[in-house]
Amino acid sequence: MDAQGRGRADDIDPADQWVLNPNTGEYELRLAPSAAQSAVPGPRGSGGRGASGRGGATGQGGAARTGRTAPARRSGGAAAAEAPSPRRRTGTAPSEAAAGRRGRRPAPKKAKGKKVLMWTGGTLAFVLIGASGAAYLYYEHLNNNITSVSDDGAGTGGFSKDRAINILLIGTDKRTGKGNEGYGDKNSAGHADTTLVLHVSKDRSNATVLSIPRDLITDIPDCPTTQEDGSEKVIPGQQRTRFNNSLGQEERTPSCTMRTITELTGLKMDHFMVADFNAVKTLTSAVGGVEVCLAKDIKDPDSKLDLPKGEHTIEGEEALAFVRTRHSVGFGGDLSRIELQQQFLGSMLRKLKSNDTLTSPPKMIKLAEAGTKALTVDDQISTIKKLADLGAELGKFDTKNLTFATVPVIDNPAEKVKATVVLKEPQAQQLFAMVRDDVSLTEVKKEKKKEKAAEAARLKGSKAPASEVRVRILNGGADAGSAQETLSWLQVQQGVTRSENAGNAERPLAKTTLEYAPDQADQARRLAAIMGLSGAAMKPGESVTNSQGVPAMTLTLGKDFEGAGVPLTTPAKVPEDVQKATADKVECAK
Repeated sequence: MDAQGRGRADDIDPADQWVLNPNTGEYELRLAPSAAQSAVPGPRGSGGRGASGRGGATGQGGAARTGRTAPARRSGGAAAAEAPSPRRRTGTAPSEAAAGRRGRRPAPKKAKGKKVLMWTGGTLAFVLIGASGAAYLYYEHLNNNITSVSDDGAGTGGFSKDRAINILLIGTDKRTGKGNEGYGDKNSAGHADTTLVLHVSKDRSNATVLSIPRDLITDIPDCPTTQEDGSEKVIPGQQRTRFNNSLGQEERTPSCTMRTITELTGLKMDHFMVADFNAVKTLTSAVGGVEVCLAKDIKDPDSKLDLPKGEHTIEGEEALAFVRTRHSVGFGGDLSRIELQQQFLGSMLRKLKSNDTLTSPPKMIKLAEAGTKALTVDDQISTIKKLADLGAELGKFDTKNLTFATVPVIDNPAEKVKATVVLKEPQAQQLFAMVRDDVSLTEVKKEKKKEKAAEAARLKGSKAPASEVRVRILNGGADAGSAQETLSWLQVQQGVTRSENAGNAERPLAKTTLEYAPDQADQARRLAAIMGLSGAAMKPGESVTNSQGVPAMTLTLGKDFEGAGVPLTTPAKVPEDVQKATADKVECAK
């Protein structure tokens, strides 16, 4: 680094700034001697540029720990306090580089889950970034790397710690960045070439990744889209078209892909992340390569992949070729490529969660640099602080409980020359229902099993006669008229004569619920049997008074309600013929 570039964040290689502090035995960002008590740039909204928040790097745990800005030392002044020191010359011991700094109190060990999980790439690779306080020295620099666009109201408004998280992950085939001239369609605005829906369970014990085939025939809804001048333009929807047209085509933005996913699956997205071809190249190089396995030799002139049978460590251009190849694996189509990409992502995650990566500060910082440059995210998570908060939640599940599944499809029967696919029913709807209802596709820890056992127990026991069931029916997000339709069905066809339409609920619900008092359990079991409700839909609580002044249960029809007489029970097992794999197992591409 020359003299003119010294002190500029863009000219500093973050990986070269880490040294071993002999007083603590930890790696730390190397600063000038006066920086030990200087202000540490912190997240926006956490106390200004001088505040580092909870994880800030300080000399003896002072100002940054409390969120207050410590004054610069007189000998160095403000300018000296903010400028990083020159790179250590060859042969200089780490302890010399740290001379003059105050010793730090040994930091408590952090849980492995406290990582930033970011998805990027043409295949949307996982990236874990260490959320150490020292990393926030580059907060503003990393923030400037991130590109964000509006979610146009298509999402929930942001994830929450007390509920499940849904994130849309898109790899676009638009030609962007250096060295990508040979990929994608030359004059295309880009498509949703690789699309994944990441669902992390409410208790963070497990996660599911649904792969959406790009050639799936579906409906794209009307998409209100924010323009550059701040105005809104509604891009007309399209019926019976390829799913990948939900992005790029007709000026559609990622928020339109969010709306399309919600229409297709019933899942409301919290956030989206989009990346181009460069992400796979830069991220695999940053982590030191990803291990993959081939069951046969592959030489694909289209993707430029040329690898013999066996295990390989790939990165950069070779990694991109691997995730793009399709003609040389499986049946040679997009569904075979999806399986290959799932194998790659599982291997990437195992590498990122390995000690080789998590205990290497240079690797973690290189990943932060590569990851933030590769991402386009929605405006609800457009800062490192927000991504770190999200990552702390996404990093909690065990690799063995992360399941990749491909949405079940069949060849489009309307085509003579098979080029597109349609949903395979009822398997597709059963799979969507499992994800919506937070059902793990793998066996999870005992606490989860206990919860499921408790839900099942609510359905066991005596049932009151239908004529004795008292229930108020509310519309909490179902189609208009659903409460009246259900009332008529219950009274006329099911004999639940002591029921009434109580209008609309105060707020919409994603799932239908039945709330009842302990002494109404037998009534609740009868109504659950009639309605086809699962134990999860039954909510022990309190009764309410109906219009006759008599205690009654409350049935709230949520967005999952499909009509009177349509069961709402979630499948307990993954439907047959659904392709799935867990992230902890090594698979060889065939």
